[in-house]
Amino acid sequence: MQDRKGLKNRGYSREDVDDRRRAVEEFTGVKFSYIQDCGFDPASASKNIENMIGVTQIPLGFAGPVKISGEFAKGDFLVPMATTEGALIASVSRGMSAITKSGGAAVRIFNDAITRAPVFKTENLKHCIDTMAWIDSNTDALKAVVKETTSHGELESIDKYPSGRNLFLRFSFKTGDAMGMNMATIASEAACRFIEKNTGAVLVSVSGNMCSDKKPAAINLINGRGKTTVAEVLIPEEIVKSVLHTDASSVEEVNISKNLIGSSMSGTLGANAHAANMAAAVFIATGQDPAQVVGCSMALTFCENINGDLYVSVRIPVIEVGTVGGGTRLPFQSEALKMIGCIGDGKAKKLAEIIAVTILAGEISTLAAQATGQLGSAHAQLGR
Repeated sequence: MQDRKGLKNRGYSREDVDDRRRAVEEFTGVKFSYIQDCGFDPASASKNIENMIGVTQIPLGFAGPVKISGEFAKGDFLVPMATTEGALIASVSRGMSAITKSGGAAVRIFNDAITRAPVFKTENLKHCIDTMAWIDSNTDALKAVVKETTSHGELESIDKYPSGRNLFLRFSFKTGDAMGMNMATIASEAACRFIEKNTGAVLVSVSGNMCSDKKPAAINLINGRGKTTVAEVLIPEEIVKSVLHTDASSVEEVNISKNLIGSSMSGTLGANAHAANMAAAVFIATGQDPAQVVGCSMALTFCENINGDLYVSVRIPVIEVGTVGGGTRLPFQSEALKMIGCIGDGKAKKLAEIIAVTILAGEISTLAAQATGQLGSAHAQLGR
């Protein structure tokens, strides 16, 4: 079919993509030279994009190896990172070298649930209270409704937030190895219709922004969303000196002044050097939703001088990733996931642990560079 501008929107064969691209060239007056070089069958992207005209390729590298002692990620890993920022992978690799020479990083996941928060309109405060009471008394029935929409998802809990005639419900779901946002939305819609039918409360929106999806939000910073993960390492004094070229006291001071005080003064949610940088590169490489990097941006980095040794930890309240569905189906992203043994069922928590340690490594190296005044020179030398 064609829209009113004459741009074709049909299927995903190579011929369809070529026809659509030529229509765009004619409409814009731009002749494309590169985006048509698609290294896979466009049909494999049929669930990932509309109006496909080609591909945008991003340089892919690796950081590591890094030694990880997690519950799900155990051993030495080369981590795929897709980025256009010179110095990023080199910096992360230096942090990974310090971690590995120190015996590896410990990492654990403390919560794992995706949320969706619909908002209802009630008649008055009494109706709002009655609706909340009905939900409390019928949680099992709501779980059964959710179960009818998915074979993988499970309703875990419902938090209630009344505000006048508005009633916000924050559903928390287990979603297996899928990131699960679509699953949660479909399940929430079914549960909301059931609530409407039995209480008279009227659904205003299946997403009332208390989820909160793809936005920095205090509720996620505190309660978590997706996989809430903590990674740590203790770097001996001699490795701080030989690999990071600084000392524990200097790194601790930079972290306090920059990450803790500076972030507080600016009103930043979270306190870190550049956690989103590492998350974005791994997300893009492995077919995750890049918009959800915002959750990782709220990481809290903590550094402490312990008798000359450097203790560093990161708490990442929101890591929203999957190893099935979505962009993980695409061939390049699938290969990147295979690099770290994170393709398919039973691997999402492993991927989250690897991302957390990658963020830890980037924080260590960047804070050390700032402690020695080398951040600018490193970027200048490596292309920035």
